[in-house]
Amino acid sequence: MALQELCDLRDVPADRSTPGCSRQLSGNNTGCDHVRGSSFGNASRQFSFYVPVAEYLDESPIRFGQIRPASSQESVLQPPCGPAGLPPAASQTVPLPFPMSHGTTTLAFLFQGGVLAAADTRSSCSGLVACPASQKIRPIHSHLVGTTSGTSADCALWKRILSRELRLYQLRHGRRLSTSGAAKLLACMLHPFKGTELCVAATLCGWDGGEAGEGGGASADLGGTSGGLQKASPSSSGPGLWYVCSDGTRLRGSLFSVGSGSPYAYSILDQGVRWGLTVEEATSVAREAVYRAAHRDAWSGNCVDVYHVTSKGWTRRRREDLKEEYYREKGRQGR
Repeated sequence: MALQELCDLRDVPADRSTPGCSRQLSGNNTGCDHVRGSSFGNASRQFSFYVPVAEYLDESPIRFGQIRPASSQESVLQPPCGPAGLPPAASQTVPLPFPMSHGTTTLAFLFQGGVLAAADTRSSCSGLVACPASQKIRPIHSHLVGTTSGTSADCALWKRILSRELRLYQLRHGRRLSTSGAAKLLACMLHPFKGTELCVAATLCGWDGGEAGEGGGASADLGGTSGGLQKASPSSSGPGLWYVCSDGTRLRGSLFSVGSGSPYAYSILDQGVRWGLTVEEATSVAREAVYRAAHRDAWSGNCVDVYHVTSKGWTRRRREDLKEEYYREKGRQGR
């Protein structure tokens, strides 16, 4: 009864003709096009019926609901012909509360002392600082670290998956997988998600083999004509640097910088990085590049993390606040 009063539904007398019926209702004859005993006279005042934009039906489940406001030219899905008295369908879109843009500054390069990786610690979401002390360089195993750029949750998840697979490989075969093999493995795992909302850009920094100049009997690589895993040659021993992206990109190089602050970091790296750098000089160049990027890029900042990968494994430098570097430089300029 309460629902009938709310919807203003009344019983239609049997001796009255309902509008739109082909004949009167009498006895058990129900020749009306509408449902007997229901009248939608005031339904338009109580409810508003909306039909979603047709784009909703074309979106993938991952992108469902994350659409831009529809323009007046966009077509809407028309509802079927309903009972008389219902209002015409109106299109309503659900825009995002704010654009989901994000950025970072990560870099890595090779030099005579191994591989050096550096990154800032600010995790941002549009104009918001989500976390000022995040960890964007994640150790994968004893001789391999990876810088992360993209969606923080996606990067953390896939780095844990890669670390698990590399550990299982080492337990099965008694040797570590090489940096190139780890890059190919990560690229193969990310390839099925190409074209989705997954956003992962990783730089893998590792050392293959034993001590510098020794053979590479402790490393392995993915490849071969049979598609299996083969041991690496002794010449593959040494530092390795690979860039892997969720869109299928896999590149090998000697210097990479990823993120919204990478153009500013490249301006320092291009003129300061060379093969003959000492560890102190390489650390100074990496810190300077991250500092300049954080000063110019709004999505980068707070602190800087520096990792150094050698034949003995990776070491981490104490986290340093970039704000202190800013005030030191201002003091030098004042003097």
